[in-house]
Amino acid sequence: MAAMTETTSVAREIAIDASPETVWEFFVDPAKATRWMGLDATLDPRPGGVYRVQVLPGSTAVGEFVELDPPRRLVFTWGWERGRDTPDDVPPGSTRVEFELVQSGDGTMLRFSHTGLPVSAAAGHGHGWDHYFARLAVAAAGGDPGVDPWTTGSDRS
Repeated sequence: MAAMTETTSVAREIAIDASPETVWEFFVDPAKATRWMGLDATLDPRPGGVYRVQVLPGSTAVGEFVELDPPRRLVFTWGWERGRDTPDDVPPGSTRVEFELVQSGDGTMLRFSHTGLPVSAAAGHGHGWDHYFARLAVAAAGGDPGVDPWTTGSDRS
């Protein structure tokens, strides 16, 4: 009998100064997606379509789109392709990422959850999502988040 790994989730709410329609595009358009997270993205935004983002050199997140209800709800699976800098405890497609975009005045309240994470991986993923959501808020509001310092190895704090 296989051992069961205890899992947990990471959840966040982020106010973004852009409409849900604008924010949505930053999840499904590869050119916009890489403005806030990653070096390269292959996205086929339909149920069963590929989700693949090279987040950092040697670290590629892989999964598939599960649910799309533009511009309100997006769900895809997530995990790390084996590489030199990837953990073994979150294989491709083994966890679930959910975004809910709710109109809030002229902006969007983004409700996020990443479920099925091994307890050992939750803190690192939470730190990563916090980093990237700050960049998303700037990009979606029409700003330039600049070069991600994590992609150059100059800062991963």
